[in-house]
Amino acid sequence: MLAVDTAINRVRRDLTLTALLKVALGIAVVGCLMVGPEAVRIIGLLGIASLWLWLSLNSARGSRVAAESPLLIASGQFEEAERNIEQTVRSFSLFRAVKLQSLHHLAILRHAQRRWQESAALARALLGQRLGPLQPLSRSTRLLLADSLLEMNDLRGTYDALGALYREPLSLTEMLNLLAIQLDYSARVGAWQWMMQGAMSKVQLLELLPAPSSARAQSFMALAAKKIGRLDFSDWLRARAQLLADVGRLVSERPMLKELWP
Repeated sequence: MLAVDTAINRVRRDLTLTALLKVALGIAVVGCLMVGPEAVRIIGLLGIASLWLWLSLNSARGSRVAAESPLLIASGQFEEAERNIEQTVRSFSLFRAVKLQSLHHLAILRHAQRRWQESAALARALLGQRLGPLQPLSRSTRLLLADSLLEMNDLRGTYDALGALYREPLSLTEMLNLLAIQLDYSARVGAWQWMMQGAMSKVQLLELLPAPSSARAQSFMALAAKKIGRLDFSDWLRARAQLLADVGRLVSERPMLKELWP
């Protein structure tokens, strides 16, 4: 298994080396244009162009390998995804985006493996980089960070990660994941009134989540409804959650839900 510290350090090193290589090739091009006979300049420029083309082709192959990782993770093929990501991390690439995406994919994999601390470390390392065209990736990375920190019961860290997302334009999927994390966090801090604001709108959104996530979020809302005395609404939400997921698993993952199913 690829160590998180190794992956982060390798990516940082490769990004530095790539930047230096690009500068060196640029200087070489300028040097070829300024000095030597014309024949020598042409040979030099052809050599530099050939090197750049070779590096670009190798980088493109690495990019294709990296693109397979999210599909492998989603289908539960964690070992194959691990091999793909490790290959991408350890291979050289001219493309900065490929290296940064490899960290993101590894963070997703560690999250899927329930290795929360490692996922959070990878997310923080990625957010510490200059993302440039990959800036939209920061939103899903912050969601990963918030959820990992919440699983580690780091409420302060979760709050800070969520706060940064409120200023971002989110896609529907990101909005749904944010709502699920918000409900989980709010239940832990006892923000029952906030959880029940616009309750039916929230329930309608939660229906779009995968069944296990929807069941957990609706269970939190059922608990909030019970806490503020809306018992009929609580019973309705609890029954909906029971249809979507195993109650025993819900309670084992979030013991506070035992109040709904004593």
